[in-house]
Amino acid sequence: KTRKRPLRLEGRFEFQSYENTRDFLDSLSSLSEKIQKFPDISFGKTYVNITIRPENDLEKDFLPKEDHDFAESISSLLPLNN
Repeated sequence: KTRKRPLRLEGRFEFQSYENTRDFLDSLSSLSEKIQKFPDISFGKTYVNITIRPENDLEKDFLPKEDHDFAESISSLLPLNN
């Protein structure tokens, strides 16, 4: 979801177990390290909240395509049967 004030992308992912949550976080960590982009993350036993914000003040009116691509990459990490 795109949010304004401040501009950001947000997503919430829910899982059936802590093991699934942890597997997702491990995959997200690997992806983030690979592309050197690090979202804000909060999580609990069976959920993960992710926020992607613009990296600099020049991008406060729009989110670059790279941020949307990153969000899609994160979604692709979800297991079919989480």
